[in-house]
Order: sequence, then structure tokens, then C-alpha cells
Amino acid sequence: MKVIKLEDILGTDQEVKADTWESRRLVLKKDGMGYSVHDTIIKAGTETHIWYQNHLEAVYCIQGAGEVETVKDGKIHPIKKDEIYILDEHDEHLLRAYEGEDMRMVCVFNPPITGQETHDENGVYPVLED
Repeated sequence: MKVIKLEDILGTDQEVKADTWESRRLVLKKDGMGYSVHDTIIKAGTETHIWYQNHLEAVYCIQGAGEVETVKDGKIHPIKKDEIYILDEHDEHLLRAYEGEDMRMVCVFNPPITGQETHDENGVYPVLED
């Protein structure tokens, strides 16, 4: 059994920051669970283009509010605290956090990530080996 504390991740290479988000990678590929778990902050008033061509993702909002726009059909899905959205078709999307408060999300990826991935120019995480 393992116990992983967020406080032990902060300030390490498992805390990855970008202009519009911060991801604290709690469970990684090396942990052997078959998925990874991230505590992610989406900064208030921002938009992030994401397209996980190599991963499926479930995202549970635990703070704040925003919206997800699916690129293929332009449909906007409002998201708020205590709601989950599932990107079960490698959906290309725009994630927006509304002004005034960051969104805090718990994200689960399959296959798991190694912890050092960042979005490329297309919003994609590459598949990396440990």
C-alpha cells in the first residue's frame, strides 16, 4: 500500500505548470496501477486547447466552474463543482475556467502518464516511456 500526500508533490518534478494550468501528478505509470491521477488547477479566465489522441480521461471538478467545448460539434458543456466529464472518444476540446475562481479538477488518465508530459502544439500528451 502507498499513501501519497499532495504536500510531498508540490515543488517536485511531479508538479508541472503551464500558462493556463498546473498539474500535480499523484499516481503515475511507475506506480503500476494502469492509470494516472492528477490534481489539476485550471486558472480563472483561461482557455486551454486539449486533444488527448493517446489517452482517455475522466475529470471530476471539485472547485470552481467553467465549460468544455467539443471541437467537432461546437457543443458547450457547462461544468461546476461536483460534476464529472468523460472524454471517452479522444475528444478534441477547449477547456475554459470562468472568471473569478480557478477550477480544481481530479483527472484520471488511461493509459497512465509518466509525469513529465505537457501538451504539444495540438494539445496532445505524447505517450512516453518511464
